[in-house]
Amino acid sequence: MEPLLTAAAAAGETVSSHRHGASPIETDAVIVGAGPVGLFQVFELGLLEIKAHVVDALAYPGGQCAELYPDKPIYDIPAVPVCTGRELTERLLQQIEPFGAQFHYGQEVSGVQRRDDGRFDVETSKGLHFITKTLFIAAGVGAFQPRALKVEGLDVYAERQLFYRVRNPAEFAGKQLVIVGGGDSALDWALHFAQHTAHKAASVVLIHRRDGFRAAPASVARMRALCEAHEMQFLVGQPTGIEESNGRLTGLKVTGADAVTRVVPLDALLVFFGLSPKLGPIADWGLALERRQVVVDTEKFETSIPGIFAVGDINTYPGKKKLILSGFHEAALAAFGAAPRVFPDRHIQLQYTTTSPKLHKMLGVETPVFDE
Repeated sequence: MEPLLTAAAAAGETVSSHRHGASPIETDAVIVGAGPVGLFQVFELGLLEIKAHVVDALAYPGGQCAELYPDKPIYDIPAVPVCTGRELTERLLQQIEPFGAQFHYGQEVSGVQRRDDGRFDVETSKGLHFITKTLFIAAGVGAFQPRALKVEGLDVYAERQLFYRVRNPAEFAGKQLVIVGGGDSALDWALHFAQHTAHKAASVVLIHRRDGFRAAPASVARMRALCEAHEMQFLVGQPTGIEESNGRLTGLKVTGADAVTRVVPLDALLVFFGLSPKLGPIADWGLALERRQVVVDTEKFETSIPGIFAVGDINTYPGKKKLILSGFHEAALAAFGAAPRVFPDRHIQLQYTTTSPKLHKMLGVETPVFDE
């Protein structure tokens, strides 16, 4: 076996049990990333009878959609006028259900080696070992972490009273909320908790270091209108400290441009400074990279290493557009590009889900009868 790609193991967050010493899992394909493009990759591979396992660093499917905008509307999915990131994920999971892909959450692919027979040994940070004919990188912008608010003593309240993501808006209803940030996420959530009937907070205070925003102008205008109506507050200043009582966070100290420090009482602190993308172990796999993105061709979306494909935001090529729609297109061509490696003796035919009885059987649907 010829060592080709290596990377230091990175700690996974949760989920799959360890398999140290267990037999390797042999499969046609391993997909790195369970975001929308990774999920659709399962579908396109399934139509070609290619079995897949999916590995994701998060503890749940959805990728950036689940992390960044689970409840925000998406308007550019073909034939779906509007859906949220959560709804898109749920629909994709339903669509791929017939193909029985297995998911391994809370871990990263930490090492890849090419075998003498042309397949790849793939290992994860939780000790899983795959032997796969093909590898698909659908890791979005890579592993990403929220940029933290650096205030002494604040970290101990993470996921108790300090939050960098909103997974369940209902948890914040009726609470005194302080929201820090000046981008779309900060404005959107401030407006949401100030107005949403079911999730309405007892109070909402938005804090930003300056009286200027990176958010949509309409959101900024709406925020200022709510402030004038005394339905929320906006403070210009920099968080500089905290107040605590009986093991709980009770207030955030904010220093304004006038050098005066004020204490803003709170039950929960939401911070939206954006995400810091990290390519992670993928950067050490020996793939051709350009500005920390994986270079691919536009015929098969294959990387510089035959048998390894990259789809979605992780890849780059002339004319690349970072759209979910583009990723779906890439996944289809990558599947056809991989098929000859998985089935070298088979002639791969393009079949249509509209008319193919074989595909209908795979999808568990009846073949329609058309009147002549």
